[in-house]
Order: sequence, then structure tokens, then C-alpha cells
Amino acid sequence: MDSPWRSFKKLLRRGRLRLAPHAGWPRVDFVYGREYQTDLPAVSHDSRRGERILSFLDWEGLLDRRFLHHPEPATYRLLRRVHTDEYLESLNQTATLTPIVGFDMAERAAERLVEGQRAMAGGTVLAARLALESKGIAANLGGGFHHAFAGKGARFCLFNDVAAAITDLRDNGFGGPILTVDLDLHDGDGTRSLFARDPTVYTFSIHNQSNPQPGEEAVASTAIELGGGVDDKTYLDAIRAHLPPVFASFRPELVIYLAGCDPAAGDEIGDWKISSQGMLERDRFVLHLSRGLGRSGPRRLPLVIVLAGGYGQRSWRYSARFLSYLLLGRPVEPPTTDESVVMLYRQLARGYGEPELTSEPAASEDGADWGLTDEDIGMALGGPRRPRRLLGYYTPQGLELALERTGFLDRLRALGFPRPVAELDLDNPTGDTVRFWADRRKADLLIEVRMRVDRGTAPDLALLRAEWLLLQNPHAQPTPERPLLPGQRHPGLGMLQDVMALMVLVCDRLQLDGVLFVPAHYHTAAYGRKLMRSLDPVDEARLRALRAVLDRLPLSEATHAMESGRVIDTHTGDPAVWQPRPLVYPVSQRLRERLEAGDYERQVAEAAPRFGFALRQAANG
Repeated sequence: MDSPWRSFKKLLRRGRLRLAPHAGWPRVDFVYGREYQTDLPAVSHDSRRGERILSFLDWEGLLDRRFLHHPEPATYRLLRRVHTDEYLESLNQTATLTPIVGFDMAERAAERLVEGQRAMAGGTVLAARLALESKGIAANLGGGFHHAFAGKGARFCLFNDVAAAITDLRDNGFGGPILTVDLDLHDGDGTRSLFARDPTVYTFSIHNQSNPQPGEEAVASTAIELGGGVDDKTYLDAIRAHLPPVFASFRPELVIYLAGCDPAAGDEIGDWKISSQGMLERDRFVLHLSRGLGRSGPRRLPLVIVLAGGYGQRSWRYSARFLSYLLLGRPVEPPTTDESVVMLYRQLARGYGEPELTSEPAASEDGADWGLTDEDIGMALGGPRRPRRLLGYYTPQGLELALERTGFLDRLRALGFPRPVAELDLDNPTGDTVRFWADRRKADLLIEVRMRVDRGTAPDLALLRAEWLLLQNPHAQPTPERPLLPGQRHPGLGMLQDVMALMVLVCDRLQLDGVLFVPAHYHTAAYGRKLMRSLDPVDEARLRALRAVLDRLPLSEATHAMESGRVIDTHTGDPAVWQPRPLVYPVSQRLRERLEAGDYERQVAEAAPRFGFALRQAANG
């Protein structure tokens, strides 16, 4: 919950945004659509990247909804000006997408990928129009598909959205020179190829490895290969040395900036070591060249920003930090990704439900809703009777509305389950149960949550206790990178953060102190540790000691090491045994203060010498 000071600060920031056009500050437009959320299960791709950025900016009072826009998909009339008819027609075949994304896709998933990238291409088109119209800045929270050529796609890129935006501007009469600044980790080869013969479009790219095309000699281009393992100094020195002369000689009238986040250290695909400070300095430098002082006096070039590359669950934070700087004049540190999910759900629950942040309740293909009605629930409980309320509070209709409003059901639909069905079981003495099935046949169980209000584990606290939690994707197959973990019949669903966020909302509504969960295996505790802490300081000390050993391993290997007895208690010499102990996510102020207090940490430190663990070499190692 916001403190009075935080609420006042957000009010001041929103007032500043409203005054911006009248005070000489740059107008910043944002373009985003829920259609951007295309899940690629075999790729380290965060489909919610743009949504996390918007949610963060809104939470910090930095989002003026007057300047938030929803795009239309790029028209095929426009895309035909960029790509060949043969290539566009081939995208109707899933086999065409396999070499582009690197794995086979089901037909519906392929359709969603095409729809999503077409929407993002439309977003870049709209952002370019907005920037040119306002002479300000417009950011499309997606796009940057610079590996799409005229007659082929490559490396996750189907449509070249930057080329589509430039073509659209030309069609509508803008003839000025356009500079594309591509600071994605990878070579902007597709964009360079498309404009190789156009002297009015300059393509600038600094990357790890060049991908020159046969016979390609671009008339207005800079392509700089830095190799692998690049650090801040090498990267920033290269940008400072090579980019200003391009601005000075080419003198663009519009800049399109591909602000890729994959150069950052820790990117799950990238091989560079750029710090968060280095990433922000890079972005600030491009901003200065575009909107700072030029050779002939003040210059305020229209600037279009697209997200481009960035892989893993943390990539959104680099963009969010840059955009907060853009809006406030100083960067605001974003929360962790796990905290951002809770933040988003809280916002949506409080009424931040416009289409840009969440979609309208979607109907299934047969026109029916997701199936949670009084009659359905009554029949599920054994007869046509009016059901009791979930946790004594939620009616079936109220629960359905909350799940639609927060976008939870859309997340299931985006995973390839267009007609999810919910079922309530309120007769189990261990807690109320909510199940989500793939469809009305109820053959494939996706989520099962059993919960109750717990007032006994900590007598002075009221907690929402998750007695049982199952999330699985029966349509997915385990891979060498993501094998099945102990207790799993199918791979995970990837929605633990969402389920936890909904439980936090329940605590908000029912005025509970927090969420309590007792993990049965190490891997569930490791997932939960991103948001939760042990209720008992002694348990926290033991868990930290385990993590000091197991965090060096991939999660699947760490879990199997724990289960197979490879983790040794250094005090006894015996194999360590996993002990299920309560973890809590604090919601109320008093529980947060208890877990953050110096006394809690003192007790953890006092208990730490009691625990020590080592990892025994695997038998085949």
C-alpha cells in the first residue's frame, strides 16, 4: 500500500507530466497492445516485457494516459512495400516459422506469433507518426525486428517494423533523412539490407558479430563488430567515437533508436558484460545526440524508441530505468521482476483496467465465457444449489470478473488454452480449492490451488495458507534444459508469479497479513524464495546455508542433488534431508516490519553457525 508521502510524490509527478507540453519538456508517447504478449516456450523471452514497463511507470506516477496509445496491426498493403509477396504468403505455413524461431510450433501458437509481431510492427508505425507529429519522443514497447529481410525472416524476426515505419512516413510525404541507431547486441543486418541503396536512410549498428550479406554495399551505413565479452568502457568508447560524426555529417531529421537490452550482463542469450549503469549511459548518450545541442544550435529531433532484443526475466528493467530517466530527468530503480507482477495485479485490481494494460473479457471460440457460473459450480458440487463463497468472500461471478480484469485468464489463453474452465470445490476440510482446466472436457488440469485462512501457525497473524499448489502444462514436453523435477508429471506452466500475485490480492481484500506456503521440495522453495522468507529465523538460516551451496547449480540439478543425498551436512557427515518449513510473503506492514527488522536478522545470524553443507561429487563425475 502507498504511504501518504509516496502518494503525494506520485501526484506531483503526474502534475509535471501534464505541464510538460507547456513547459518545454519533451512530450513522450507510448504505444503498447496486449497482442504483444506472445509466449515462446522454448526461448528465454519475456512476453510481458512491455506490460511490466508500463506498470512500473504507472506505479511511479510517470505515465500520462493521454499519451498512451493502442496500435492497429500493420496492414499488408504496407508490409508488401517492405517484404515480397512470396515471403508474406509463406508465413501462413508453420514450417516457414521453424527456421526463424528454431523449433516447431503448433498452428495456433504460430498464428499468435504472426499476429503479435504484426501488431508490434503497427506499433512502430504509430510511434513514428506520433514522434514526427509532436516533434517529441515516442516509444513502442515492442518491435525492433531488425533481422527480417525483404524475402525472409531470421532469429525471431518476421516483419521488419522499422522498415515498415520508414516506408509509411515516406508514403505520407516525409522526405527528410532518417537515422536508425541500432544498439542491440546483434547486427541489424535485415534493416541494412532493406535500405542498402537508399542514401536517405542511414543504418548505424554496433554489435558483437557482423552478418554481411552477399553483394551488400550499403550507401549510408556504419556496422561495427566488437566481438564477445565486451565491457562498459569498450562499448561506450565505441559509441562515443563513431556515433557523433554520423549525426554531424548525415544531419538526420528523425532518429529511430533500437534500444536493445541484450548487451547487458546476465542476458540469457547475450555474451557481453555491460552493467546497468553502462546501459543507462548508452541510452542517455543517444538521447543527448538526438535531443541535445547540435552544431548549429539547439536540436530537438523526433525520436522513436523500440525495445529490440533482451532475453530473460530481467531485461525489462533496463528499458524501465531509461524511460523513467526520460520522463523524470533522473532514473528510478525498478522493482524485481517478481515484485513487478504483484505490483501489476494490484494496479489492475484497483481499477487500472484500460485496454492498454488489460484486455476486455474475451469470449471463447464458441461464444461462451470461461464457464464459472452459479449453475456450473452448483453442479460441480453435486447438484443445482447456490454455492458458498470462496474463502467466505468471493462469489463465482466476482472471482471470474477479478480473473478477467487482471488478465490472468488471458495469460492462460496466451499459453494455448483459449477456453479455460474453472471449478470450485468448497467441501474439502483442508481448504477451498480452485481448479483450472484446459477446456470443458476437464481432461487436462492446468492449475490446482487449495487454500485456507490460517490463524494458528503464528497466533498473532492471519495468513492465507496455500495447502496445495499445482501448475502444469500438459501440452508441453520436458527438454534437456528444463527436465521434469521431483513431483512433476508435466513441465511447469510458468505462472507461479501470477498465482502468487492473486493470493496477495486476496490478502489485500481480506486484510490478511501474508501468504504462507510449505514447500515439499527444494525447487519449490527456490522459486518461492524470490518473493518469500522463512517465518522462523532458524529455518531462514538453514535455507540460506543450503542456497549457498545449491545456487551454483541449475535448479533441476540442485533439486536432484538434494533428493539423491549429494548434499552433505558438514556437522554430521550425513546426507541432508529436505525439511518442509513455512515460507511467507509479507503483505501487511507489521509482518513486513517483522521480517525486515534487525532482530530477525540477528536471530538468523546467531543460528547460522548451526548449519553447514557441502556438495558431494556425482557418481558419474
